[in-house]
Amino acid sequence: MGTAVPRPEGPEKVRGRAPYAFEHPAAEPLYLFPVQAAIARGRVTAIDTSAADALDGVVLVLTPETAPRLSDAIDPDHGVLQSAQVHQHGQYVAAVVATTSETAREAAELVRVTYAQEPHVAALDEDSPELYGPDTLVTGAPSDDTRGDPDAALAQAAVTVRATYRTSMEHHQPMEPHTTVAVWEGGRLVVHEATQAVSWTRQTLAGAFGLAEDDVDVVAPHVGGGFGSKGGTHPNTVLTALVARAVPGRTVKYALTRQQMFDLVGYRPATIQHVALGADADGRLTAITHDVVEQSSRIQEFVEPTAAFSRGMYEADTRRTSHRVAPLDIGVPTYMRAPGEAPGSFGAECAMDELAVALGVDPIELRVRNEPEVDPEEGLPYSSRNLVACLRRGAELFDWSRRDPTPRSRLVDGWWHGSGVAAATFPVVRFPGSEARVRAARNGVAGNGSGAPRYVVEIAASDIGQGAWAALTAIAADALDVPVERIDLAIGDTAFGSASPAGGSSGTTSWGAAITEAAERFRDKYGDDPDDGDAADATTPDNPWAGEYAMHAYGAHFAEVAVHADTGEIRVPRMLGVFAAGRIVNPLTARSQFLGGMTMGLSAALHEESVLDDRFGHVVNRDLAGYHIATCADVGRMDVEWLDEDDPYVNPMGSKGIGEIGIVGAAAAIANAAHHATGVRVRSLPITLDAFL
Repeated sequence: MGTAVPRPEGPEKVRGRAPYAFEHPAAEPLYLFPVQAAIARGRVTAIDTSAADALDGVVLVLTPETAPRLSDAIDPDHGVLQSAQVHQHGQYVAAVVATTSETAREAAELVRVTYAQEPHVAALDEDSPELYGPDTLVTGAPSDDTRGDPDAALAQAAVTVRATYRTSMEHHQPMEPHTTVAVWEGGRLVVHEATQAVSWTRQTLAGAFGLAEDDVDVVAPHVGGGFGSKGGTHPNTVLTALVARAVPGRTVKYALTRQQMFDLVGYRPATIQHVALGADADGRLTAITHDVVEQSSRIQEFVEPTAAFSRGMYEADTRRTSHRVAPLDIGVPTYMRAPGEAPGSFGAECAMDELAVALGVDPIELRVRNEPEVDPEEGLPYSSRNLVACLRRGAELFDWSRRDPTPRSRLVDGWWHGSGVAAATFPVVRFPGSEARVRAARNGVAGNGSGAPRYVVEIAASDIGQGAWAALTAIAADALDVPVERIDLAIGDTAFGSASPAGGSSGTTSWGAAITEAAERFRDKYGDDPDDGDAADATTPDNPWAGEYAMHAYGAHFAEVAVHADTGEIRVPRMLGVFAAGRIVNPLTARSQFLGGMTMGLSAALHEESVLDDRFGHVVNRDLAGYHIATCADVGRMDVEWLDEDDPYVNPMGSKGIGEIGIVGAAAAIANAAHHATGVRVRSLPITLDAFL
């Protein structure tokens, strides 16, 4: 660990020999294409499949009347083709199965559906009479949290900032869309799936079809991006397995189109954030309030933990965070990189910048003055907290001391230039239940029959591009005290037992701890010269320091923004991220993770917005021509640095998650830099040129 370990699967990916879910070979597979609802709410009153049935190559057309039945215990969102009720535009109302994907798609267009339409609500409105206060956030934390009397403290504060910030609905756009390949073999269901969590997918499918978990196999050795959307199981997976059940013994394949990615596999919900900060004349916070209104689905609650960012970031005598939800007749939201922290940091860190301007204090110094001694939310000491060090190091690298704090003071060749900063944090997340197995292999495929043994390490982890293949190989090599060349890692298959998801920046912490424990047991039992087949198992051990320390990663984002004086065009020529995230297991892939997060933050800041037509309840810019994401041309100079941080309390490796902290605060830094460049304060994302005209 700590050295650059190349991706062991890299050569096979470059050669096209690393199969993704849809590429799983099958003899004479069938292809699925869905028929989707054209209304946002109502009922299907009739379905005419005659034209589709007559098309050569069509095997069957499933409707709510002909589809196999699912368990009554499933989530409402997973009840595909179980009733005539329509709860969102794009919902599956029928499915065509054919011998080619082209035939299935053509036949689906021939299916005629008649509806009885009902009134619907699809637009987020903070004055909605249906607004309610949920009990908990999706993380399980309380929806609301109040310490002291923040309203009274705000009234008495020497300086106050009150502002409303908005973030748009965003949709995940991994290179690999959601795909499923399913086959029923007797009473068993075998699924090749684009998923971040093979075990969670198995649990969902077993529950949906009334099976024991051992009767479901889910395989996903390679996944082409996920960003949260592939963390949970969505209706497309259930639909594919349902269709496969109607043609037992035949393999059914379904790959979502890019347009369908906007319908039924989740999104980051839009938010309206009311933030108020009160401070004394020296800039020390006396009150923080962060009250959020956001959207969810009427049929299934998902509460983005947007305001949770403000619960532990800075010291303040009083604080209030709250969430109110508007239930809409649209799809169910889901996790998206840094759920809660990404949108919440935009409101909170922009408000800190506004407070710095109001006080006439450098925005870095303001953050330093409000550094807490213990965690404000939990009251615990920190296992390590190096936010100030990140800010100081970033200021040095970004040449912050030469910055003129006056907004709209630097015009270069017709472009206003400015710089901004924002802080970042993400908790150390550790999921229980991951099972790891270490086995010695002196013979057979994994061994060479002589000399030093090789070690097969099995765990049902998922590599979604973050570098799990390399990181877990390095962890296993260190734990077994052998070179990485003697480790044969096997991941992404429920045959290896249960494992937590690749999500919440928890993978290395959870899986690595299980592998380390299994390796220690192996060496205690067999030493360094095992026999072929010797093996040891372990699950992720409990952390003895849990509840004793608050554990978080921290970072600081710096951005330079240029805004054209005549057109309002905005560019970001330079970004810097400095992070304190424990021990960096693999610098090679870690740098990519940080850069990826920062780029995704830039994308949210300048481009990403799912435009919903509330008349019909669907997103209108539903492809990559209309839904813009950052490309290479949008990314100027990006630099990443991390601090050497020793934290023995977080896990046996001393590592913290890095997949999400790169996006947290990135959009705020860009918005703060845009204000410094132009004097215009933009409080909604994405930031577009019309804001400066």
